[in-house]
Amino acid sequence: MDDIRVLLVDDDEIVRMALTGALEQSGFLVTSAAGVPEALKLISGPEPFDVLLSDLHMPGAGDGLTVVSAMRHANPTAVTLLLSAFPEMTAAVAAILQQADEILVKPIALASLIEIIKERVNGGPQGKRRIETVASVLERAAEGTILEWFARIETNPTLMSIAMSREQRCRHLPLLFQELIARLRSGQPIGSRELTSSNAAEHGANRCRQGYTAAMLVEESRMLQSSIFHTLQKNLATIDYSVLLVGVMTIADEIDSQLSQAVTRYTIEALRGPIPSSQPNGAYVS
Repeated sequence: MDDIRVLLVDDDEIVRMALTGALEQSGFLVTSAAGVPEALKLISGPEPFDVLLSDLHMPGAGDGLTVVSAMRHANPTAVTLLLSAFPEMTAAVAAILQQADEILVKPIALASLIEIIKERVNGGPQGKRRIETVASVLERAAEGTILEWFARIETNPTLMSIAMSREQRCRHLPLLFQELIARLRSGQPIGSRELTSSNAAEHGANRCRQGYTAAMLVEESRMLQSSIFHTLQKNLATIDYSVLLVGVMTIADEIDSQLSQAVTRYTIEALRGPIPSSQPNGAYVS
């Protein structure tokens, strides 16, 4: 075991020292990290690790799942083990185990921990896992998310008071999803600049002509966010946790941006009639 490199991640210094000593006495090469940021730097470094042993619950930004996701990307063959003091996490265990090889309940006897690590190293990680970005999940599930959104709309008496075909209600969504996915993949800082969307503006004008109030426009946008976040919830088992939070914030920012542009065009349409957008699609505005 003298060539097995272990990355140990735990915010408790006493735990780190005890585990490091026990692992090193068993022949492992141990590198320790006190938190997620330090662990991510080590994972992205030049030296690969064979085993990740991380606490699941840590203070600050991120947690053990973030570290596991990063390790899966950097070294898919690494064995990943999570330590948790909460064995009753029945709702989350299934999703967590899709990314980590095993959850070990604290406190655990050191001899048992050493044996588990050795068995996992000999057996390798539990097969290949599909780990996806938020953008990939939405791209794959766009059609289903739109169908869920439409089902939500059909249960809203206020929105359904405006007679429209399904095609009229959903016409703006395919391009909206394309623009949202492009925004997620662009890496553009949240809230820095707004990408002008002719699709959003056209949607606002159409809803005005179709008889929507501004409040109804806002409500259907809120329901769209709910449908998108439900899609992410259903795909937690495959989502890359290291980018999940930024992805959720970007979705909210982009949907709000498109709603703002739709409401602006809605107001122009209500006061003056339809006016062509003064900026080409894809131009940036402050």
